[in-house]
Amino acid sequence: MNRVLGIESSCDETAAAIVEGGRVVRSDVVASQNEVHARYGGVVPELASRAHILNVVPVVQAALDRAGCTLAELDGIAVTNAPGLVGALLVGMQTAKAIAWVTGLPIVGVHHLQGHLSAIYLEPEPPPMPHLALIVSGGHTSLVRVNDHGDVVELGRTRDDAAGEAFDKGAKLLGLGYPGGVVIDRLARTGDPKAVDLPRSMLASTHGDDFSFSGLKTALLHHVRATGIPEGQVLADLCASYQAAIVEVLVRKTRRAARREGLRHVQVCGGVAANSALRAGMLAAGAEDDFRVYIPPPARCTDNAAMIAAAGYHLLVRGERAGLDLDASPSAPLPRRA
Repeated sequence: MNRVLGIESSCDETAAAIVEGGRVVRSDVVASQNEVHARYGGVVPELASRAHILNVVPVVQAALDRAGCTLAELDGIAVTNAPGLVGALLVGMQTAKAIAWVTGLPIVGVHHLQGHLSAIYLEPEPPPMPHLALIVSGGHTSLVRVNDHGDVVELGRTRDDAAGEAFDKGAKLLGLGYPGGVVIDRLARTGDPKAVDLPRSMLASTHGDDFSFSGLKTALLHHVRATGIPEGQVLADLCASYQAAIVEVLVRKTRRAARREGLRHVQVCGGVAANSALRAGMLAAGAEDDFRVYIPPPARCTDNAAMIAAAGYHLLVRGERAGLDLDASPSAPLPRRA
């Protein structure tokens, strides 16, 4: 098992990649749907599914072409089958199963969060096992202990909104467009993070490693209703304050979990891992607490198929196989510590 085709279509990115040995990326193609969903301020599931149908075959072909290989030169196929938008997942899965049926290649389903956890192994110096990981994206916020490839235990997760969802919905409330997290990050760089007092939820140790961001989003709503949508420097200050509230919770809870678990290596992955304040805050925490921080480059933080191929490689090497009856699971969680 060496050369794996990865296919990712869990939300609004249609992606395909060829990865060798679980480490070497030969091609990585992503078709974004930002323009499709921008007018609605968020992802519209039906439109996402239709866009995947249009994009998936050209994207897979582009991945093969850029890698300079054919289907006959592949050793296996990995496809995201959980969690995600069910219609979107099914497009990628049906494509992967069709290729497997025609070629006879082994196929394996990959949990999307396992994909994010595998992105760091496409970098020159990945973390050793075991290590702690913070997964932060538009749909997920979790702290997990990574014991080995495929051996992951979730320590805590968000009880409501994910961090990325809080960023995007906050940006929508402020009229900043979609995807809004990038815009908030840019405006916050010239703002005062202490200008507006916003809540930091569930920081007490009695709440364990779980997160909550819905209250912060509501606090922003009440602030805007009371003062109106700001402009100029006042807007930058509000963005900086809102971002700081999210980042402080993520960093403080990660630090506490690392100390409790006795882990000296911490990775941060998922789309929000591209946020400049989170990257800086986590690196500063690592320097102060003496743990090493690993964060993929921004292009590997957002949804991509290279991470799915990398995760699938380890499943295939262990002998795992899925049948052509592989189905989508839109809400499958990672296993949680009892």
